[in-house]
Amino acid sequence: RNMAAHLSYGRVNLNILREAARKELREFLDKCAGSKAIVWDEYLTGPFGLIAQYSLLKEHEVEKMFTLKSGRLPSADVKNIIFFVRPRLELMDIIAENIFSEDKMHSSRDFHVLFVPRRSMLCEQRLKDQGVLGSFINIDEYILDLIPYDGDLLSMEYESAFRECYLENDQTSLYHTAKGLMTLQALYGTIPQIYGKGDCARHVANMMLRMKREFAGSQNQILPVFDTLLLLDRNVDLLTPLATQLTYEGLIDEIYGITNGYVKLPPEKFAQKKQGEASKDLPTEPKKLQLNSAEELYAEIRDKNFNAVGAALSKKAKIISAAFEERHNAKTVGEIKQFVSQLPHMQAARSSLANHTSIAELIKDITTSEAFFDNLTVEQEFMTGVDTDKVNTYIEDCIAQKDPLIKILRLVCMQSVCNNGLKQKVFDYYKREILQTYGYEHILTLNNLEKAGLLKPQTSSRNNYPTIRKTLKLWMEDANEQNPNDISYVYSGYAPLSIRLTQVLARPGWRSIEEVLKMLPGPHFEERQQLPAGLHKKRQQGENRTTLVFFLGGVTYAEIAALRFLSQMEDSGMEYIIATTKLINGTTWIKSLMDRPESQTS
Repeated sequence: RNMAAHLSYGRVNLNILREAARKELREFLDKCAGSKAIVWDEYLTGPFGLIAQYSLLKEHEVEKMFTLKSGRLPSADVKNIIFFVRPRLELMDIIAENIFSEDKMHSSRDFHVLFVPRRSMLCEQRLKDQGVLGSFINIDEYILDLIPYDGDLLSMEYESAFRECYLENDQTSLYHTAKGLMTLQALYGTIPQIYGKGDCARHVANMMLRMKREFAGSQNQILPVFDTLLLLDRNVDLLTPLATQLTYEGLIDEIYGITNGYVKLPPEKFAQKKQGEASKDLPTEPKKLQLNSAEELYAEIRDKNFNAVGAALSKKAKIISAAFEERHNAKTVGEIKQFVSQLPHMQAARSSLANHTSIAELIKDITTSEAFFDNLTVEQEFMTGVDTDKVNTYIEDCIAQKDPLIKILRLVCMQSVCNNGLKQKVFDYYKREILQTYGYEHILTLNNLEKAGLLKPQTSSRNNYPTIRKTLKLWMEDANEQNPNDISYVYSGYAPLSIRLTQVLARPGWRSIEEVLKMLPGPHFEERQQLPAGLHKKRQQGENRTTLVFFLGGVTYAEIAALRFLSQMEDSGMEYIIATTKLINGTTWIKSLMDRPESQTS
């Protein structure tokens, strides 16, 4: 079965990007003649799995795979040892240790290092200082910036991008973004219009324009696939990721976490229990499922509000059992043959239905709980501007019963964002309560959240949030969850600010919201890129335009669902492809900003 067929169903064939990445990987592997073992930086294995399965590596004589760790390399009877690593200094020290503890018996082995996504002078200097730089035959880079996650979704899976940009003033991720966009344009044509909002967006656009000038000689002759690129800084909309996502896919991510397109679920829900079998034989390994649009049912329900999923599943169950009933009507050999030929597809549909029914039951246990309801009620009060300027009793209670710190931080940050900062005494009170309950080492985390603008004292008494909310219609009473007519269904009433900005840009344009744009951080801008003569798109009557929306600092599944909803709207005239530095939710995002003691940096 083609692993990547679903990448080519969409408006833009993202399989072209995957194929280009595979070709480069093959070419590198062929540079290292003979049998090979790959030593993996563990973080890379997930993203790489979306580009190449083990079979591709095997075709190019990769016989063993190991995880990079200190000490000795496991024994392997191979000619080449290739380190696949991110350019991080601490990883260079491990590589050096591996090479030094190498058995003299294997002195004929060749070492190679492949940096992903770029090689780094600092890392090569570190290898040199460690005295091992000369041991490498090939030092190369494998430029894997944007990885196709689905037919309309690209991610760099650059975990620390937001933290680097807003806490460490480090623009590496923005450079990778600009490079990734140049690669994309080399494959899909120059993007004629660039819009952006935010400091990082401005920075990426500047780098792209500079890179285009530097390559001025090599004109891109590909007919442009994208009409527009929209660059959006995550800090333009700090509110959305803090809110609990209420789409099916969003809730799976909130509760279980989706990593590189896979989710791990509690196994007992999926055990096929036979009659009279002892319960001790139930599986203990979590059940790992792949989630993408290649699965028909998932593509159908992933972006629905969770309250509409039950009905969709029962409808599907009726259709499937009716299809199986058809076998009684198959009388002639021809009819029986016809039925049998459809059987594999029907069985796949039935097992897909069973899986999603189980997942939906697991989620429903949580969403119908009192704790979930109370938390959501407070979120919605903040979003609608209720009592955002005083200490919230629900948050106080949660701290008193020592609820998970991340839950507390998400709520306190949300209150701060919806109030344009907290009154000093409210701010100090929360800070004191959190430190006394969870430990003083969290002072660093609180400072990080303040620096990122998520949890801060008020600087002026003017709160712009109500104006922004009203102008952009961020809160819609009575959002229709079953048959939505507006993007606010993804949070049952709250329309994600980031997606409202995208929607207004398409129609009637940002000029209509100048005032609001000025209230949000960072500049907004528009750039044009000259196309070579003859490459201007001649649009057919009624043909949709295509916009690539790039989220710098992360995007949530609920935002993706909202963009897909806009793409499917009859009269929107716009198709969206989504790109991001990282797929995030409130928990993973806050975690990335928590202070990690130096000893634990990995």
